[in-house]
Amino acid sequence: MWSLWLEYLRSMFGYDMVLPMNTGAEGVETALKLARTWGYKKKKIPKDEAIIVSCCGCFHGRTLAVISTSCDNDVTRGFGPLLPGHIKVDFGDAVALEKIFKENGDRIAGFLFEPIQGEAGVVVPPDGYLKSVRDLCSKYNVLMIADEVQSGLARTGKMLACDWEEVRPDVVILGKALGGGVIPVSAVLADKDAMLCIQLGEHGSTFGGNPLAGAVAIASLDVIRDERLAERSAQLGLELRHHLLKIQQQYPNYIREVQGSGLFNAVELNSKNLRPISAYDICLQLKERGVLAKPTHDTIIRLTPPLSISSDELQEASKALSDVLEHDLPKMQKAKPEHVSPTSSNICDRCGRNLYASPDEDN
Repeated sequence: MWSLWLEYLRSMFGYDMVLPMNTGAEGVETALKLARTWGYKKKKIPKDEAIIVSCCGCFHGRTLAVISTSCDNDVTRGFGPLLPGHIKVDFGDAVALEKIFKENGDRIAGFLFEPIQGEAGVVVPPDGYLKSVRDLCSKYNVLMIADEVQSGLARTGKMLACDWEEVRPDVVILGKALGGGVIPVSAVLADKDAMLCIQLGEHGSTFGGNPLAGAVAIASLDVIRDERLAERSAQLGLELRHHLLKIQQQYPNYIREVQGSGLFNAVELNSKNLRPISAYDICLQLKERGVLAKPTHDTIIRLTPPLSISSDELQEASKALSDVLEHDLPKMQKAKPEHVSPTSSNICDRCGRNLYASPDEDN
């Protein structure tokens, strides 16, 4: 079973090799180690000088190496010192990325990014950004490392989010949906030129690639393929955003923006008009109406329903949001003290910017 599911992954995504792990964070850790050792062995970066570039607003997990790439104070504060060897760049800004590559290119081993930023609020990059990243990584001999843990496996309406621009990263990290919601399983995909830089005994995991995980991964991939869940996600995503945009038209003072791809979506709220209510409060009320949603950064509600959801269920969930804004929100605003403030600041400890500020907020 171990070799069977790895071959299944390898052939499905077209990479020479697969390194199995358990969690998404382990997959990212593996990719970081892979990029560093590739940088030293193949790119000849001087010892201990390898750099990983990652994006502002990223989320790749909560292990120490991974939070060292993060701009999220909630996951970094109290865990310092963070690991060195990281440079940040604004997501979606190919010009800024090339500037960093020009200035530090001889020491940059990899560019780690989410094709669509999940925890930042389902931020979709500008058209052409992924192709530009591919071109720049090839030009400056930098590994293009796509963290598809959240965005991959049909979530955005394609098998991989990178498929929207038909680009092939050097390294792909998969997780979450690979386990079908049943068991932790993740994987790192790469060609031999990169993967074989890790030698026997240099990396491993006690349970990585175990037979049960392999069987679940195969079953999950079979369902995604046979039930055409990527196509289903693309179509249902259009329906969901149609519903959400209608709600935005109804409540333009409350909803600032609707964004997403496939069934990977978010609603950004107008914090000034909702005060003192936050996205977290709205999500609690949605739960009371039978809908589970995830708040992020006080002003954003993420909506990532099962790929098996029906059109009727999407409509019902959308109505729940409308009902919360119409019926529950006024009561919540009266009941919650005006002086209550968010539990944490969005001012980034790294750069001092408020990465998640809405235009309506006073900075």
